[in-house]
Order: sequence, then structure tokens, then C-alpha cells
Amino acid sequence: MSRGYFVTFEGLDGSGKSTQLRSLAHWLQAQGHRVTVTRQPGGTAIGDRIRGLLLDSRTAGLDARAELGLMFADRAQSIAEVIRPALERGEIVLCDRYTDSTEAYQGGGRELGSEVVLKLHAAMCGNLWPDMTVLLLPDFAQSLERARRRNARDSGKGQDENRFEREDERFYRRVYDKYREIAAREASRVVVIAGDGGIEDVHQRIVEAIAGKLDFAIKG
Repeated sequence: MSRGYFVTFEGLDGSGKSTQLRSLAHWLQAQGHRVTVTRQPGGTAIGDRIRGLLLDSRTAGLDARAELGLMFADRAQSIAEVIRPALERGEIVLCDRYTDSTEAYQGGGRELGSEVVLKLHAAMCGNLWPDMTVLLLPDFAQSLERARRRNARDSGKGQDENRFEREDERFYRRVYDKYREIAAREASRVVVIAGDGGIEDVHQRIVEAIAGKLDFAIKG
């Protein structure tokens, strides 16, 4: 059995990445592919506990390097428990966030730099990189506003994952700029979907990108 195919979705909260991941999963399943969907942080019992700690706005005083370590603890568990087994079964794995998020948010937003993130990735993740990364880069201000509206709505339902949304615009600008830096550096892996197209338009652009990549992977 051939190895599966690993796809990650990246972008600011409010970029539409989770919606597009679900749409791609449905499309791939309709084509007859076996698909595993997961997210980071979370996606495992241990990871969901780490997610609660990382994203809850009541988590106060968490040092940036402690935050970085928790992100990689979650990721190592996800790789061992979900991602590698699914790839070994020949499945397509779709993951909502991965190491690019850590480089953008902790490396860029927290100003820890890329080097420490990439070294931890090599050590903690066995240097497992996606075959393809979909990076959604809609308008910066609109993306941030959508994220804050959504989290305010979720808070009213008793869900609190707002710790990062409390950061100021300068933090998010550093994250956004780091994503653009990653895209330029990893041009062969990262597919950038820029602008504010409609949900269906963006979905079609993603379908075209992965169809080309999967055709290459199968024939190669």
C-alpha cells in the first residue's frame, strides 16, 4: 500500500480555513478517497486537554516558550496517534493548522523567531512536513473582524477559546507577515489563496490545486 497524502490548512482565524477544509473533505470522499480530518491543537484526547489550556482566555501568564512547548507536545501526540497511522493506511489527511501556524503565531506573533520553531519541529515531529499546505490570505482587517465576531458569539454559548483573539492588531500583523514569509520560502508546498472570493470560488481553486498535486503523486 502506498503512503497517503498529507494536506494542512493555514491562515488567521476568520480566514475561512475550517470551512474550506470541510468542503474539501466532502469533495475528496465523493471522489472515492479515504479521508482523515483532524486539527491542532486538539484532535486527540490529550490534545484536546492541551487545546483547552492554550486557548482558554482564563489561562493567564503563560510564557511564550511554554506556549511553544505545549503546541509541539500536542503535535507530537497527533502525529503518533492520528496522522502517521492514517498516512500508513494510504489515506488523505486534512489537518486544520500544523507547524506553519506555530511559526506564524509563536515565531512571528510572539517574536520567538523561526529558527527555534523549525528545530523543535525536526526534533518533536520527526521532520514530517505536509505534501501540500493551503494558506488562505483574505483581507487582513476583515479576517480579524470575522474571527472576533465569531468568538464573541461562541462565548455567549459558553465556549471560550478567545485567548489569542485578545491580542492586539500588531500581534496579528506579525502573524500575517510571517505567513507570507513562509509562503515565499516554501513555494513548492504552500498554495496561497489570496483575496476575498466567495466560499464556492475558493473551494474550486483548492480543488484544482489538490487535483493537480494528487495526479502528480499518483503518477510519480
